[in-house]
Amino acid sequence: MRVVVVTGAGGKAFVSGADISKFESERASKEASDRYNTAVDHAYGAFYEFPKPTIAMIRGYCIGGGMGLAMSCDLRICSEGSKFAVPAAKLSIGYRYAGLKKLVDVVGPSFAKEIFYTARQFTAQEAQTMGLVNRVLPDAELESYVKNYADTIAGNAPLSVDSVKFIVGEIMKDPAERDLATAEAMVQACFASNDFIEGRRAFMEKRKPQFTGK
Repeated sequence: MRVVVVTGAGGKAFVSGADISKFESERASKEASDRYNTAVDHAYGAFYEFPKPTIAMIRGYCIGGGMGLAMSCDLRICSEGSKFAVPAAKLSIGYRYAGLKKLVDVVGPSFAKEIFYTARQFTAQEAQTMGLVNRVLPDAELESYVKNYADTIAGNAPLSVDSVKFIVGEIMKDPAERDLATAEAMVQACFASNDFIEGRRAFMEKRKPQFTGK
């Protein structure tokens, strides 16, 4: 496995948001809210900490927790009709540091504030302007574009791609938490690999390299 594409089922939404009717049972008390938050953290963390590149293919609504899931992926590509929102301020919901940090890391503080202050829905074009998504495609072209996009990533040297994902993740951490030793070891592993030899040979021979991740 070299790249993962994440998308919603049914074609109408990436994630349409939490079921507000269940808040009374799932988030009515501190204990229930803690359980809910722990489950959400595990779900987001599974994508954010996944060692391979992840692409969120977004078609339709990407609301509330759907935004959190999309932010946990490395790249976001959406259809022209997609809608984005975090309606927390309409429900008096508080967002914790970790969730806000992911959004700020992607769109910056000003756009993050706009998303939360207004709690309104944003178009795909607005999302691209904010840097929330990398590309916007006509609906009919979305799947083929994402497939080609993923194939391009998968065709590159896995050690190089994986090292960049890890190092960028470390850059986004507080300095005291960064694992610079592992980051440097991953860089050196690229230069010591058979793929480094293959890449040079393929370039000189004017052919497509066949990388193995070793």
